Amino acid sequence: MEEYFIYNERLGIELPSNDLKWDMLSDETQESVLLYWENIRGAIPDRIISLEKTINKKQAQLDNESNFQVSCQLNSEIAELASVINDLWLWFRLNQSLSEKMHQ
Repeated sequence: MEEYFIYNERLGIELPSNDLKWDMLSDETQESVLLYWENIRGAIPDRIISLEKTINKKQAQLDNESNFQVSCQLNSEIAELASVINDLWLWFRLNQSLSEKMHQ
C-alpha cells in the first residue's frame, strides 16, 4: 500500500496519497485501499487518547511551573498537540464516507 498512502509524521498515521487516482484503480485495488484505510482510521481514536494523555501531563506541569519561558513553551506544545488532535478527528470524520463505501 506504500504507493497509495504516505506516512504523516505530525499526525503519526498514514494518509491517502494526493496522487491517488481513484477512478484509475481496479475494483480489487479500490477494495484493498479502503480496507487498509479502515484499519488506519480505526486506530485514530487510540492515537487521540494517547495525545490527550500527553496534554494532561503537560497541563499538570504547567500548573506547577513558575518560569514564564517554560510556561510559554508548555502552552505552545499543548496547542500543537490539540491541533494534531483536531486534524485527526477531521480525517476520522471526513473519510467516514470512504469507509461507508466499503460496506455497500
